[in-house]
Amino acid sequence: MRKVVVTGGSGKAGRAVVRDLLEVGYEVLNADTVEPEESLCQCIRTDLTDLGETFEVLQGAEGVVHLAAIPAPGRYPEGETFRNNTISTYNVFSAATSLGAGRIVWASSETTLGLPFDREKPAYAPIDEDHPLYPESSYALSKTISEEMARQFSRTTATTFAGLRFSNITEPPGDYERFLTFQNDPRLRKWNLWGYVDARDVAQACRLGLEADLDGAEVFIVAAADTVMERESRDLMAEVYPEVPLREVGGRQTLLSIEKARRELGYSPEHSWREIG
Repeated sequence: MRKVVVTGGSGKAGRAVVRDLLEVGYEVLNADTVEPEESLCQCIRTDLTDLGETFEVLQGAEGVVHLAAIPAPGRYPEGETFRNNTISTYNVFSAATSLGAGRIVWASSETTLGLPFDREKPAYAPIDEDHPLYPESSYALSKTISEEMARQFSRTTATTFAGLRFSNITEPPGDYERFLTFQNDPRLRKWNLWGYVDARDVAQACRLGLEADLDGAEVFIVAAADTVMERESRDLMAEVYPEVPLREVGGRQTLLSIEKARRELGYSPEHSWREIG
């Protein structure tokens, strides 16, 4: 596999993914609604909610990294977020499988797991891929439905899908400097069990999703190895979620389990917010 189309390649995660793939020798095309701040590869401005445009931009792609979406709840009306994300993902899956792309890596989300954990508390921690899905917004619902779409497209086309449930994607130094403001009150970042992931590790996970020996449609939690907090993870859970069963966890270890990604993708996060200290 040499030619890869990255949808949403102009965004925070997309820029890191494009750069990483180029560095290891892939031919990359960026399909986005906006031009990137830095031109790393060809960019075709594409409306992925238009099936015809999606077919055109994915012509010849051997692999697809689908990151384009309204990236979080609360930025658009709920119905528009759901419409945009669901239709664009359907179009990408439909066009890529019809055109013979062998591998589709795509951005699911940690929000499928129940964030911000107000209505439903975590069933246990660290959370893994067996945790119940509790979408609490149209954004999370669009990702939950897209996971089922991936399973059904894989079933009918034998295409391999890797859905990456990214934690809160961050870039140094600005995003990491804000972590210092959370330290006095753990409830400020309880909404995702104090998780995050560096954009450079997002890029690593996407590349591994293209290259790993996988079959069918799999999902993986992708997070940093640690939390955003100086306090130990066991202490955070005892204060904020004392009723939640806590499995084995040590030090400041992430409470969004990345063991499946480590085991099946070879994912090993290389970056921590503590690098800025």
